[in-house]
Amino acid sequence: QVQFVESGGGLVQAGGSLRLSCEITTNNPSLYAKAWYRQAPGKQRELVAVLDTGGRTNYADSVKGRFTMSTDNAKNTVYLQMNSLKSEDTAVYYCNAEKISGWDVGALYWGQGTQVTVSS
Repeated sequence: QVQFVESGGGLVQAGGSLRLSCEITTNNPSLYAKAWYRQAPGKQRELVAVLDTGGRTNYADSVKGRFTMSTDNAKNTVYLQMNSLKSEDTAVYYCNAEKISGWDVGALYWGQGTQVTVSS
């Protein structure tokens, strides 16, 4: 069982910044890779950033150099710092955990989503 508490979305002007937070509660956090996805109106959900269990982070080309994903293991929380926001970053942002070991490897779990709106 994986539980999420997301926060930090809102309305911001283009060029501004926001930080999203996601507290993830599991029995064994080390068995999950964590990621942020987003879904804009009328579009498919897309990967924004992924943090694997080896501490490596990969980003979508569209956010490289602007977004930073980080984690605070003591708080079981992952963050997405978003700088230089553009109108095309407007979307619902979802925290994600993927099981990387065990009988349910590949299982995906989703947060409730938080709206980010960037005004131009």
